[in-house]
Amino acid sequence: MTMHIQLDRITKRYGRLIANDEVSLVVEAGTVHAIVGENGAGKSTLMNTLYGLVKPDSGTISINDEPVSFHGPRDAIARGIGMVHQHFMLVPSLSVADNVIIGSAPKRRGLIDRRRAREIVARVSEEYGLHIEPDPLVRDLPVGAQQRVEILKALHRGADVLILDEPTAVLTPPEAVELGRVIRQLTSVGKAVLFISHKLKEVMAVSDEITVMRRGRVTGHFAAAETDERELARTMVGRDVLTSVVKDASEPGDVRLDVRDLEAKDDRGQMAVRGVTIELRAGNITGIAGVEGNGQTELIECLAGLRPAESGSIELAQTDITRSTPRRRRDLGIGHIPEDRLKRGLAPNLSIEDNLVSTTYRQKRFTRFGVVRTAAVREEATAMIERFGIAGRPDQAIAALSGGNMQKVVVARELGGDPAVVLIAQPTRGVDVGAIENIHREIVALRDRGSAVLLVSAELDEVMSLSDDLYVMYDGQLVARLDPATADANEVGMHMAGISAVAEPELPAGGGGA
Repeated sequence: MTMHIQLDRITKRYGRLIANDEVSLVVEAGTVHAIVGENGAGKSTLMNTLYGLVKPDSGTISINDEPVSFHGPRDAIARGIGMVHQHFMLVPSLSVADNVIIGSAPKRRGLIDRRRAREIVARVSEEYGLHIEPDPLVRDLPVGAQQRVEILKALHRGADVLILDEPTAVLTPPEAVELGRVIRQLTSVGKAVLFISHKLKEVMAVSDEITVMRRGRVTGHFAAAETDERELARTMVGRDVLTSVVKDASEPGDVRLDVRDLEAKDDRGQMAVRGVTIELRAGNITGIAGVEGNGQTELIECLAGLRPAESGSIELAQTDITRSTPRRRRDLGIGHIPEDRLKRGLAPNLSIEDNLVSTTYRQKRFTRFGVVRTAAVREEATAMIERFGIAGRPDQAIAALSGGNMQKVVVARELGGDPAVVLIAQPTRGVDVGAIENIHREIVALRDRGSAVLLVSAELDEVMSLSDDLYVMYDGQLVARLDPATADANEVGMHMAGISAVAEPELPAGGGGA
């Protein structure tokens, strides 16, 4: 079925907040239409309206010039609209085939016809080039494959329009490239794709049409072939935005964190960090590139004290902290931005201000005679909210924030206190372009004030542009040390794929410049 969808003057209010303010949009079959904007711009509200999760206060939705009214996702699915959420709606303990047929299982003699279910998965997977086998359990699949299962499920239900909400936020660079291939395959057979993203480079690469939103309103509409990242960023934020990192060459100082022959296991008991030796120096950003799942997560968690070291040593300013608790490491000056902000970084039911001081509330400026000084906490939170551009009030619950603003709270807490060493994992995941500029600027400023920074990022451009020294991690080992000023993405990618010879890199004699 050829689809033509029109959203006309959609408005949605939550109290005094206008999430969507007379938003209009046209989606054509066979095209990729990107929706971009800062956190809280109204993108997800608009897409949730189209998918039946949100009922607009006013405005109309038309499919092929016929007005429709959705009372829930079931109505939207019945009209050919599917949605893949940023956090997947899959059952990890079930197989791919079982997940795909949930709610529409083929039956035989009153029982689920599993042979028919496997045939459905194989047929749809082959038809759209999804490369998904029906039998593996979802929990055993990499994230990119899980996302393709979600897409396959939507296509099986008859989706002619597919909404992808921040689809690359959880993907590695190779998985993002594979998603681009899948999207092109879908549009080549007449499907329409709505692509919600903060990543302007990816938006430019996959989109035909681009709509920009700011503060609930449409501020621009562009043909992808007639615009560029700079114009999109300016339309999103309302000002010129630096899309590249600006920094002077580093001036490395003394070794702050000395890691020798470190080994650590993953949650399955398998060795994930194997013989890692690395030095972090004051005034220097040390980056680690690599496909996720090659030990970066376990390395950061081990250094932060969240995962035990099986062997090797960790010294902070010549003090052995190999067996120290996370609290002890914090007290000694180690900050940590975890890759999973909800699991490791935040208390969602507490307020912004409580989260911002959750690691420092014992300090005298916040606590006196065992009683928290609420005025001092509020003053600190207000300053951090302004400095890091957090869209929220100090007393607002973290759970009410967008994912990007949650990330800003974590970054503000961990960078705001000038730690001696900061361990940073995926600092800009799910964050808009204006906030990315600010976070990058804060990381560089922290380095310039003398902190030692370890940066792990799945964004190759990010880790290459921020780092003064660059390592590549593969299969739990540091397999290469490169100069980010002269290395190119292809060279780094070869090491990330394990194609180059695996050899322990020599320790830097004195850091490196950018």
